[in-house]
Amino acid sequence: MRGRRSVSKETYAGSLLLAHPAMRDPNFRRSVVLMSVHNAEGAMGVVLNRPMGKRLGELHGEFALGPLAGVELYRGGPVQAGQLLLAAWEKRPDGFRLHFGIEPDKAIQLSGEGDAQVRAFLGYSGWSGGQLENEMKHHTWIVADVPEDLLTQPANDVLWRTVLGRAGLEWRLLADEPEHPEAN
Repeated sequence: MRGRRSVSKETYAGSLLLAHPAMRDPNFRRSVVLMSVHNAEGAMGVVLNRPMGKRLGELHGEFALGPLAGVELYRGGPVQAGQLLLAAWEKRPDGFRLHFGIEPDKAIQLSGEGDAQVRAFLGYSGWSGGQLENEMKHHTWIVADVPEDLLTQPANDVLWRTVLGRAGLEWRLLADEPEHPEAN
């Protein structure tokens, strides 16, 4: 990670939001949210590290025998938890390109191309206008650039620890703290 972005940044779209280690909200505890939209009307993203242990083919008969049947399913956030969102990442020489909220045909096309990865999310993370800015003032989130190796990192609890740990020594210590330190 190239360092934390300032809280006064105009948009967090294209960034990662890392839940502060003190966050206790079960929807976002130790989560990594990839932001796709952030403007005056609100913000939207998906949680990258909440695998559901299912594949798209298990979710809906439409996908059962198709080329997207093996795509992993993630809990994208608490908003509209039954809504399916497809996203694809294309690795490029200058970083990566995110295709968010794509149709199944586009996902199939991208999954057949070089370094593209397709993921499926149920629900998303959303904030109304000004809500995310207020949370940022209260240090609820740590903003990070998307690391070049995002697509090769495990998409589970390890992702939060890895990305947060790259923000500096103090964050690394907090990232490595046990989930329930009182149980030690």
